[in-house]
Amino acid sequence: MKVEFELWHLITLALTLIGMFTGLGKLLLMQFERRIDDRLGSFTEDSREWRETSRDLLILKAELAEKYVRREDYIRGQTVIEAKLDAISSELRNVQIQGAKRES
Repeated sequence: MKVEFELWHLITLALTLIGMFTGLGKLLLMQFERRIDDRLGSFTEDSREWRETSRDLLILKAELAEKYVRREDYIRGQTVIEAKLDAISSELRNVQIQGAKRES
């Protein structure tokens, strides 16, 4: 069995193969670009959510600092009150001790 091709058959075959490979390449590139666009779309949605979360965290930090200062002020004030009560208690003990010494 002998197969013979003329020149124009080979040229047509070569152009057909080149066209097919070019079409397949373009198809693959389009699918690749579509996948990249889908992924980038999810990144923009994620970045929006991250921005909102970051903003919420900054608000929480500001509120926490304010509440912490209030707590510290309360503790400081409570410490002063307790120190004054302790001083009054020791003075009362001293008065009671002196009163007991005078009676005896």
